[in-house]
Amino acid sequence: MSVPSLGSFDQWITALFVPLAFWILFSGLDDLFVDAVCLFTWITDRLLYGEADFRLEKELAFSEPQRRIAILVPLWQEAAIIGPMVRSNQARILYQNYDFFLGVYPNDPDTASEARQLALEFSNVHVACCGHPGPTSKADCLNSLYRHLLQFEKQRSVQFQIFVIHDAEDVIHPQALHWLNYWIGLYDMVQIPVLPLPTPLRQLTHGIYCDEFAEFQLKDMPGRQILQGFIPSNGVGTGYSRWAMDQLAGSNGTPFDADSLTEDYENGFQLHFLGATQFFMPVRFDQKQPVATREYFPQRAPAAIRQRSRWVTGIALQSWARHGFRGGLGTKYWLWRDRKGLVGNPVSMLTTIMFCYGGVSWVCSRFTGGGWGLGQLADSPFVLYLLGMTTILQLLHLGVRTWCSARIYGWRFASLTPLRTLYANYINFRATVSAVRQYAWSRLSGQPLRWRKTEHIYPAWTPLAHGNPTVSCFGSSPQAQNPNQLAF
Repeated sequence: MSVPSLGSFDQWITALFVPLAFWILFSGLDDLFVDAVCLFTWITDRLLYGEADFRLEKELAFSEPQRRIAILVPLWQEAAIIGPMVRSNQARILYQNYDFFLGVYPNDPDTASEARQLALEFSNVHVACCGHPGPTSKADCLNSLYRHLLQFEKQRSVQFQIFVIHDAEDVIHPQALHWLNYWIGLYDMVQIPVLPLPTPLRQLTHGIYCDEFAEFQLKDMPGRQILQGFIPSNGVGTGYSRWAMDQLAGSNGTPFDADSLTEDYENGFQLHFLGATQFFMPVRFDQKQPVATREYFPQRAPAAIRQRSRWVTGIALQSWARHGFRGGLGTKYWLWRDRKGLVGNPVSMLTTIMFCYGGVSWVCSRFTGGGWGLGQLADSPFVLYLLGMTTILQLLHLGVRTWCSARIYGWRFASLTPLRTLYANYINFRATVSAVRQYAWSRLSGQPLRWRKTEHIYPAWTPLAHGNPTVSCFGSSPQAQNPNQLAF
């Protein structure tokens, strides 16, 4: 007697197993290639680039003449957090020659009022009101900010040499502007690492962001640079030289693409083809903390799915429709990696379901003494070999992600990376399905894609005795609480 199955589920699994396994094998080898390249580079860097070299480079960065920096912060319904963000970062930033430009909308009076109060408190804070009601998109608000900044330069007879993009939830590292000022002297676009703030282990959704961003910033972003791919902006912590911003602005004066759901990714791609030099600053640790922009990401599944669906739509679907696979071999390769989630995310979810079903049905067959519906797969040496190869590759990749997470957040936090990876399969699957559905509807109906804002929180902040700020690892929402502290 065979174990009852859900209709022809066993037959479907048997038919799909080999093609899915080949995809996982191909994708796993792709990941292994990047892992190997980055591991080799990391080992050589450890041998050739020590702490003494970092200290010397830091001295050079701090001794570099300070170019004038404009920090552009687009706002929509951020009245609760823009005050703490500006005040805490003003106290934290060690750089001197910078200005905040806050973009607000005429139909968001609470945020506009808070921004104007900050402009009264700080001489280097300026407010720009968009000429039309919101919400529109982050890119549209940034374009309004840019136009206001040009007028500001004419009125004050000043000129900014560096433009930095930040969001209202960002914790800017005290040294970040010094490093941007240093590297912009050598490159046209510089990306400071972006890492989520730590949250308790029970916050699995936010923990997914911690794991993925740790891997992305420690492996994928350096890998793009090593393998001569383009460097996408991470949305925040991105510095543009004056030349780069002028090139992006072009003749119409709009450096940010308001039609793109991921204008940051689009800017990195465009600058690459404009011949701009790009640099991702490697994750370095100072006082046991990474030199990076920190922030909280969505802590509930619906918000995470909404944000990630926008990322998938902009990075994979819109970019593919606009640019195809043009560029050199390195560019094509990273375009492939950026887009393979369109297949990989559904496949990961499907294989997770198949694995769970296979395990449960096998246990049931042992208890009942009946036949296992998937027994013919287990009897095939080829299938077992394929299963073994894919399993090894998946475990290797999981080990890399766990190591990256431990490097930033410690081994206690990283111990749950395997569990969060399974949960991430569900989140990313839902986000991909939502993105494909929205994109297909937009193309069929002729309606433009809508930019959907992510709700933000900002960590509580108190200054210490000598003016050195402490950022507590708990935010303004109850679910973000954590008694630990990050001392910058």
